[in-house]
Amino acid sequence: MKTNITKIFAGMFCAASLFTTTSCIDETFPTDAATEEQLGSSAKATEALLWAMPAFINDAETVVGNHYEWGYGSLMHIRDVMTGDMTVVATGYDWYSSWGANTNQSEEGAPSQYIWNYYWKLVQTANNVIKAVDPETATPNQLGMLGAAQAYRALSYLDLAQMYEFLPNGVTTGVKNDSVDITNYTVPIVDENTTEIMARNNPRVHRDSMAMFILNDLNNAEQNIVNLTFSDKVLPHLDVVYGLKARLYMWIGDYENAKTYARLAIDNNTGHVMSEEECLSTEEGFNQAGPWMWASTTQKEDAVVKTGILNWASWMSPEAQYGYNAAGATSMIDAAMYNRISNNDFRKLMFKAPEGHALEWQVPYIDAEFAAGLPEYAAIKFRPNAGNTQEYSVGSSTSYPIMRIEEMYFIEAEAAEHLVPGEGIALLTDFMTTYRNPFYVVAPGVEAIDEIVFQKRVELWGEGLAFYDIKRLDMSVTRGYEGSNVDAARQFNTIGRPAWMNLCIVKTEKNNNKAIIDWENPDPTGKYKPWTAQ
Repeated sequence: MKTNITKIFAGMFCAASLFTTTSCIDETFPTDAATEEQLGSSAKATEALLWAMPAFINDAETVVGNHYEWGYGSLMHIRDVMTGDMTVVATGYDWYSSWGANTNQSEEGAPSQYIWNYYWKLVQTANNVIKAVDPETATPNQLGMLGAAQAYRALSYLDLAQMYEFLPNGVTTGVKNDSVDITNYTVPIVDENTTEIMARNNPRVHRDSMAMFILNDLNNAEQNIVNLTFSDKVLPHLDVVYGLKARLYMWIGDYENAKTYARLAIDNNTGHVMSEEECLSTEEGFNQAGPWMWASTTQKEDAVVKTGILNWASWMSPEAQYGYNAAGATSMIDAAMYNRISNNDFRKLMFKAPEGHALEWQVPYIDAEFAAGLPEYAAIKFRPNAGNTQEYSVGSSTSYPIMRIEEMYFIEAEAAEHLVPGEGIALLTDFMTTYRNPFYVVAPGVEAIDEIVFQKRVELWGEGLAFYDIKRLDMSVTRGYEGSNVDAARQFNTIGRPAWMNLCIVKTEKNNNKAIIDWENPDPTGKYKPWTAQ
């Protein structure tokens, strides 16, 4: 079958409701230009498709044209503000207010459309590589690139599955009628062979089927990715494949395999556990890809940097005197979470201590005078590149983590604790005393899994992963309490996982895919009332 290379690249950026995505697939069948066979035989053509994947990770305003659109990092930020771990100062500049305040989350809302469309475009970008490479005739280097695409697709579907899977909660129900129960149903599967006709009747799949699909991609990636010749951290490698398997097995509750693959990721790690010096560096703190397994990196020539405001540093580096943080939309750690962290744990120094706190004058700021104007609990974890707070073209040319080896230590510990009570706590204690707090002890009466996951949430704060643990483990979100630093309108307290963590499939998808009708997630908008002091 013939494939026009120019239309393939166009397909990467076409609007991506599921129907539209598969329409893009359909549009890649022209009558002239490069054939699919030619694409598959050209290492340069495959390489061009390969680099489209990390490029799309940092693409700005690609879906509905709003300022929360700046790539994969924005999806991480969305997930974080939906938890109780991160809050944003409520100003007119907080483009993430819909997710923080649980408004406009319906199937018709632009915020819902953005998430859905972004991920399907990312899936399509990976599908383009997978479709172009025939494993039977590919060179070893092409097989490596195929493995990277399979890992990218696995990441995309694992995110989609966990965000859209309907899980029980105290507010909405998955039972529609006697024949429809959407509990544990995720999203449709669109692979490299999906046609428009197939997409028009493409049902959501159960978590078991989705897990098998993702695992198949990861098994293939494990075999192929060892041939990848590029060492760049913006591409996945074998340790990332093991890490994705660990995430997958945690999601489905296969703790034995989760523990196994977390350890394999650790043993094959291309980075290292970040030291106190690395974490607290005013110039290189959490802006360099070197220690990480997988990263996103931007350069001053990239569109997200040139915008000045639609990028990671704009939202996640409060010390930068440009972007949305400078305008007042400052990201902060939840006060209760901050207070639970030991003062002996250096990670607490990645947040602005409240006035009068024992750590108030120990926090290492780039510019202490400027930092004095930041709100209490402001997160300074992610520094602008080179500590440059004045020039956005420099400070926003930065990296942020997609996967770090530290996550694997916590997965290993939690999985071990589920399997053998006490073993996981021992692993946690070893990690904490070795790398984070030499005086660490588990507080009396603290439940083991809760403690492991709490320390994981502290470690990975701002990295978009707490959402999955809260939803997976049916944890409550508590934002309303005396001393809360969350805006009053967002002080929701849930019993168990919040309903808003079952994201709505968009109406445009339902309009073009009849199999979704009656199988959509219920709208969580307005289902919770803010806490009020008694």
